[in-house]
Amino acid sequence: MVDENYTISQEFILIEFTNHQEMKIILYISFLTIYLITMMGNLGLVVLISINFNGSRLDTPMYFFLGNLALMDACCSCAITPKMLMNFFSKDRMISLYECMAQLYCLCLAETSDCLLLAAMAYDRYMAICNPLYHPILMSKKLCVQMIIGVYVIGNLTSIIHVGFLFRLTFCRSHQINHFFCDIVSLYRLSCTDPYINEWIMFIFSGSTVIFTVATVLVSYLYILFSIFRMKSKEGRGKTFSTCASHFVSVSIFYGSILCIYIQPGSVEQADKDIPVAIFYTIVIPFLNPFIYSLRNKEVIRTLKKTVKYLGIL
Repeated sequence: MVDENYTISQEFILIEFTNHQEMKIILYISFLTIYLITMMGNLGLVVLISINFNGSRLDTPMYFFLGNLALMDACCSCAITPKMLMNFFSKDRMISLYECMAQLYCLCLAETSDCLLLAAMAYDRYMAICNPLYHPILMSKKLCVQMIIGVYVIGNLTSIIHVGFLFRLTFCRSHQINHFFCDIVSLYRLSCTDPYINEWIMFIFSGSTVIFTVATVLVSYLYILFSIFRMKSKEGRGKTFSTCASHFVSVSIFYGSILCIYIQPGSVEQADKDIPVAIFYTIVIPFLNPFIYSLRNKEVIRTLKKTVKYLGIL
């Protein structure tokens, strides 16, 4: 039973990064710039792949998955950054319980989908490099569409489960969330109801998703590495290794940050040392992904120039 002296919380207070006005302005401008570049980069990539998908060099499974990854990165940024920017100069920094749930739903959808999409991209690279003759057959458009549908079904179901189980909790302690967004672990710390069940559901669902996708990525890249070492052409070996290395580094950073926070049993009792990691996977990684996956890609740059030139003629 909840103590009568407690007040049931329907609104929460998010932290501020700093009390210094000058630092607030610097951080606000920095995060706003990152947000604008993130949205332009990811949504621009989605549009570019969409209008050039049929009959162009971007008409491949890799770019199909990449477009969806960019869409989920934009979703992640939209869920977190606007509210964070508003709170820089807000006096109360309040967020309602239902705003929290909406934020959590979008974030969970984006992060779960990202995990699955990264695994799908790694598998596609394995097929393209290790089985190039069978790649167009095995990675057909029908299969790619089915994989994307599966990604969004799993992402939405996971989000519904996590958000749905929040209704079993009672928030009657401090209204202060020690985070810059409504993080699910931070909410568990404020709950008067024992969040043991919620924590283990998070551990099971997040853990199983991460383990499955990490295993897919690692196995795919092990086979890719063996294929690279067997290549006779140094130029081809270097090009393939460069492309895969940047992808693997991005995947490692993403999964590492998720592992640090969400799939550790007992994470609710840990101190709030996860804010820098959260900044990385909610703000920095969506910002970097367009550069890692597209701006270094000659096909994307070539298609972008052709599209701009074509629109200029119109």
